[in-house]
Amino acid sequence: MPRVNELGDIEITDPGAIRVLTHPVRMTILERLQREGPATTGDLATAVGTTASAVGRHLRRLADFGLVTKTGGTWKALGTGIRFEPADDDESQAAYRALANQLFLSTDELPRRWLVEDEPRLDGNWRRVSGLSNARMLMTVEEAAALDWEMEKLLEPYVTRSEPDVPDGACRVRWLRYVMPEAS
Repeated sequence: MPRVNELGDIEITDPGAIRVLTHPVRMTILERLQREGPATTGDLATAVGTTASAVGRHLRRLADFGLVTKTGGTWKALGTGIRFEPADDDESQAAYRALANQLFLSTDELPRRWLVEDEPRLDGNWRRVSGLSNARMLMTVEEAAALDWEMEKLLEPYVTRSEPDVPDGACRVRWLRYVMPEAS
């Protein structure tokens, strides 16, 4: 069973659990439960655009790996995010590459869609702080790991903040972060 870390992320090390998330409907279901909280199978079917029976099968697969649980008539994600820690063996690495590919495919259109649908409706202040950053640097693997952890710690108060603590004027912000070392 995966553990939930102090940031609320499910830490996934099992190649089977990593591989089960390569199915786009399963990932969409898990993300929906993490973002919006518990839901019925019917609610999820409507949200992901498929049948309740198909969603039920996907939920059972997610439950097999401890990623979701059912209480009464609703399903709940066991964390608010996901962190993958694949082992160095070939099976784990293949599962991680398959999932990374699926995640890239599922998010690659987000910036373009945001630019067309959301950015024009933002007020000036939100426009000024939005956009992208693209920096290249030379660093060691230890420095990259430390920077990644520091980014997690900087985001933690916002990711873990409960609804009653959200200040007026807040809106949902998606923060995409890619760490892509270049092969030498």
